Formats: sequence, structure tokens, C-alpha cells
Amino acid sequence: MFGSVVRDALSMSRVRPALRAPTRLSSPTTARLAVPFLAPSRRFLHPESPDQAAPASAMAYADACVPLKDLPKSALDNLDQFDNEEIISLVRDGRVPLHHLEHRMSDLSRAVEIRRTLLLPAHGEADAEEVAAKYAGLPYSDYDWSRVLGANAENVVGYLTIPVGVVSNLMVNETLYNVPMSTTEGCLIASTQRGAKAIALSGGASAVVNARGMTRAPVIKFDSAKKASEFKQWIETPTNYALVEKAFNSTTRFGKLKSIKTNLAGRTAYVRFACDSGDAMGMNMVSKGTEKAMEVLREHFEDLDVLSIAGNFCTDKKPSAINWIEGRGRSVVADIIMPRKIVETVLRTTVYELVHLNTHKNLNGSIMAGSIGGFNAHASNIVTAIFLATGQDPAQNVESSNCLTFMEETTDGDLYMSVTMPSIEVGTVGGGTSLPAQASCLDIIGVRGASTNPGEHGDVLAHVIAASVLAGELSLLGAQAAGHLVESHMRLNRKVTSE
Repeated sequence: MFGSVVRDALSMSRVRPALRAPTRLSSPTTARLAVPFLAPSRRFLHPESPDQAAPASAMAYADACVPLKDLPKSALDNLDQFDNEEIISLVRDGRVPLHHLEHRMSDLSRAVEIRRTLLLPAHGEADAEEVAAKYAGLPYSDYDWSRVLGANAENVVGYLTIPVGVVSNLMVNETLYNVPMSTTEGCLIASTQRGAKAIALSGGASAVVNARGMTRAPVIKFDSAKKASEFKQWIETPTNYALVEKAFNSTTRFGKLKSIKTNLAGRTAYVRFACDSGDAMGMNMVSKGTEKAMEVLREHFEDLDVLSIAGNFCTDKKPSAINWIEGRGRSVVADIIMPRKIVETVLRTTVYELVHLNTHKNLNGSIMAGSIGGFNAHASNIVTAIFLATGQDPAQNVESSNCLTFMEETTDGDLYMSVTMPSIEVGTVGGGTSLPAQASCLDIIGVRGASTNPGEHGDVLAHVIAASVLAGELSLLGAQAAGHLVESHMRLNRKVTSE
């Protein structure tokens, strides 16, 4: 398009150049770049009269024979009228930021295609075709990028395909669930399925949410330790707390402030706001409410200096004792009494061996390691697989996988088992839950979107995750107690290669 403008302008012709439809590069992952060359010393025709109104679109500028390098910013708001090579030139020249492509194009897949082509030379112009082959396995077409734009990722070049399997007939609170798990670890789903079978044959597991509260903890500096102490006493006074609570709750229909915990370090205060966020995971909700609360606090403390809205006392995506002790998100317990016969026939071990192993491995072994929240066999495996499938924030598996696996033999010789998980951070609305595949996985469980009773869908998802961890722990410990772990992994977690 504008390449033809350049050629016509060079001949000083006033004949309107033929405007062609935008074209794609013949192969976005293999074609070498053909970027139009625009010499800075060349002169092109412009509107004859200085009083003539400026062209209103890129097409109008083409009519006036204005080259790419001279186009005003307003003409670059809509890139649909340019072909791929012209857009590449505009990005290369710094006229259009790389991350703005989707915001200025109606065909979002085309924007991704152009970005992939632009990024190839970063590996060396001469080896573009070789590098393109590295992109070939990363798909980008046939995807609804409008769901991603402004919500989930930037500078997109494609999407990953991770296998999704289902653990069927997991019985929790007298209800059967099919649980989608996304993983690349062979044996994980099969092992969890075995645990689910043992749970179903035992009459099912129970799960309960004991507390809900997403947290955000700003770090606030005062002039002195005395001022910080006065602040702590002020905010813990019921009438003052009510002022802060009112401001916090004014920012959301569903979020409700539940508590404020303040710890001091010298003249610095760490103020942990806990908010019931309904069916949302709640990070944005609690952050917004906390910022509003800060406005009220500034009215009463002029020397209040908020160093950061997130002071690591929350604690988000990092191991911490406070999440283990105080909880974050949803605090959940799932448990079961499993008949001795089921342990012996399904898990092929004994109640004694399971309890003995759990004590020495999950409890004593984790103590020896100085673990915080790691008193389990592999809770993170199940949590992360369900998080990936259902559109949760995978980085929050750090605290969401906090788990204490407990086993003991009952007076009847059966197995009592529980998993205590104080900080499962999940939501059924917002974030990645709106992406098509992830939303489908939530549909499989039956918790997609907001519930009529705010928080109910989030609670059910937390129940399912905890019960799935129960199943996974039961099966893995059973395999280790019976000495079957290596055998099963060699059979299910190794790809057979043909000679």
C-alpha cells in the first residue's frame, strides 16, 4: 500500500496510487523480512495549499502521497489499512510500539502474526528461517485473542497446549465431581484417580471452608516508633476500625472487610487487610479497598508514608508463616474414614504402613527440612494441575499448596485421614477463568462464573481441590508404602521411543 506510494512519489507523479488490500506475509514464520526502505533525504508530494485540511485517515494520506515516515500519529491509530510489511516498518522505526498492535487492529490474529515476524531478527537476520522453525510448534491461529487483550497477557506470540485429563467420580460432600487437571507429568492423573476410587468406595470425603479472606498488607513508615505505635492503637479501636471499614467496603458490592492485623517493626507498620471476596480470587478487590482505606488513614495521620501497597506481609506468591498460621484465600479441611479393607484392596498396603510412613515422611521429614506448610507428599502437584485447567493464577500455588497431611488408625483399625490447607486462593470469576478452555473446565466441575449465593462457587472449587489433594496424597503414600512408586512411574511417565 504505502510501498506503492513511495514508488509513485519518487516519479513525482500526482496520479493516485493503487491502494491494495492488506496482505499477509506468505509465511509468517519462514519468510524473510522485506521492510520498505525510506531514505530521509527524499522529498514527496504534499497537499498544495497550506490551508488545506489535514487528511483524516491513512487512505487520505496515501492519496496525498505522504510517505510512512511523515505520517502523523493520528493516522496510525488504525493499522487495518496497512499491509504487513508496512506495519513492520512502522514498528521498526519506532512509530508504533510493539505491544500496541492489538489495540490498533481489528484482526487480532494478524497482529500476533506480525509480532512473531518482527521478533525473528532478534536471533540474527541471516538465520531467520532457522529461527522461524523454532516458532513453528507454537500455535497462534484459531484462538479468541479478544478474551486475552487487556486482561491476561501482553506481546502475545502464541499459546501453549498442555494436556488436560479428568479425575472422574471424586465424591465430596455426597456429590460426585469430574475434576480437570492440566499437566505434563505422566502418572499424576492416574494416581489421583486411584485415590478417588478409594474415596468413593469408602462413601466419599467431607470438606469444609473454615475461613475466607484475601489479604493485602501495605507497608507504612512513620516519623518515629511512637507514632507507629499510636497508629496501631488507633486502628484497633472499634470506632476507628468502623471508619476504615466503611471506606473499604464502599469500593465493591461483594468484598467485605473482615479484619485488620497490624505488626510493627521499628517505626514501620505492616497492616494486613483481610477481605471476603465472594466468588472472585480477590486480589484486585482487596487492593482497591485498601487504597481507599489509606485515604481515611491519611486524614488522621499526616506523617503517614505508604512505601508500598504490598509490603510482603500479605503474603502473595511467596512462602510465609503468616499464611500458614492466619490463612489466606480459603482455609479448607478435607477428611475421610477409610475402611481397612479398602486400604488393602485398592491401595495394596496396610493402615499401619500408611500411618507409619506419613509420620516419618510428611511430619518428621518436613520438620527436619525446616518446612513451612510443606507437611505433605505432593499437594502442589494436584493444586497446580487444577489451577492450570481452571484459569487460576499458577504462581499462587506457592501458598495454595500449604498442606498438612494427617493420618491415624482408628480404634476399629480403619484409616482416618485429613488434609488441612489454610490458604487456597481460587476464584470462579475474573482473571484466566474467562478464557474459553479454562471456563469449560470450570463448567465440568459445575462452578463457572458467579453463584447466586456469593462465594458458593469459590467454596465448592476449594472443596474439590482439597479432596483431590486428599486423593493424590492417599495414592502416592500408598504406592510408596507398598514400594510401587518407581514401577508406576516407569510405566506411565516414560515415552516409549521407536528404534
